[in-house]
Amino acid sequence: MSVLAPLAERMRPKNLDEYKGQDHLLKEGASLRRALDSGIIPSMIFWGPPGVGKTTLANLIANHLDRPVHKLSAISSGVKDVREVIHKVENAGMFQQSGAILFIDEIHRFSKAQQDSLLGAVEKGIVTLIGATTENPSFEVISALLSRCQVYTLKEHSKDSLKEILEKAVQKDVVLSQKNIELKEINALLAISGGDARKLLNVFEIIVGTFKKGPIVITDDVIKTNAQQSVMSYDKDGEQHYDIISAFIKSIRGSDSNAAIYWLARMVEGGEDPKFIARRLLISASEDIGLANPNALLMANNCFQAVQVLGWPEARLILSQCTIYLANSPKGNASYMAINRAQQLVKETGNLGIPLPLRNAPTKLMKDLGYGEGYKYSHDFPGNFKAQEFMPEEIAGTNFFIAGSSAKEQEIASRTSQLWGNKYNK
Repeated sequence: MSVLAPLAERMRPKNLDEYKGQDHLLKEGASLRRALDSGIIPSMIFWGPPGVGKTTLANLIANHLDRPVHKLSAISSGVKDVREVIHKVENAGMFQQSGAILFIDEIHRFSKAQQDSLLGAVEKGIVTLIGATTENPSFEVISALLSRCQVYTLKEHSKDSLKEILEKAVQKDVVLSQKNIELKEINALLAISGGDARKLLNVFEIIVGTFKKGPIVITDDVIKTNAQQSVMSYDKDGEQHYDIISAFIKSIRGSDSNAAIYWLARMVEGGEDPKFIARRLLISASEDIGLANPNALLMANNCFQAVQVLGWPEARLILSQCTIYLANSPKGNASYMAINRAQQLVKETGNLGIPLPLRNAPTKLMKDLGYGEGYKYSHDFPGNFKAQEFMPEEIAGTNFFIAGSSAKEQEIASRTSQLWGNKYNK
């Protein structure tokens, strides 16, 4: 590979053993590893943030299985390009046709019609599709195509894997290995990378380039001094939007509508997808406001629907209105924390038995076994309430909802105490 290629490109792994950061998919016994070992892979979607190795993994899979691969980018390709690839595979010889992989980068940018053009070839097995996306495929990939694919979630790199990637670059890269580089401090560089290996290497290469002679000693001060220039040089392709959406949501959470509007304007001027922004507002309305102001979710959902109808530039008005409303709403995360606690308990306790009174009894056998026996129909009792056990015996009395300071959450906690006494005060 040319030494003129960016460091991140020069350091792409050559095989699966060199690939770092996705052990949950590729370690022995993991789902994707089992498929690769069998030699039979499904069509799949790789979902994850930038710089975690989605494109690299697709290439490595094709090499590992020794399959022909055809690559398209959803940014520059259309239905005509998809059909040409499919036609080429169909008309290839038996050897080349077998197991051909079609890799589509940024598949979320394909329209419905473009995604529809893939269905027949995927369903018939003419090609094995591997799509890469930074967006939730549940929103961005049509259901017919999604049902034919296995979705694999790729995680951002840990500090340990980023450190390993960086140290390998210093030792093995054809250019960096010829320089006298000391990695004295790299915490600032790891923080700037945000779990993105490509960003880590590209920023590091620019910082190294600021040293004109002598030994290169990398410290946090050196990184911070050069970080602004480095990040600007790297983010000209638009991947900074993850940092900006983070600042946007944190401003709403912090009830600063002026800051939130500023970050919204940055995204509008940068040509961000309005649906991407609207989805984040939906999440914020539930995660950061929740029961403190239930109307916030209604407002955010209406915003999302309106944005889909309008698009740019009018969508900015709807987004602005919703942003200011959410930023100035009372905040509470009790419902968000409640589901987190409940999920953690499920992971710890597994599939506990469902109490017999709560079970459905559509057949005589189930009734004979006691399914539904003893259940009290709440509407038959004063106030439409009758105290009875709705949880598995092993976790009876566990309280997941812990009210914050908002009036509505306090009201819910008060009603829980009224109905259940001290049951959920443990």
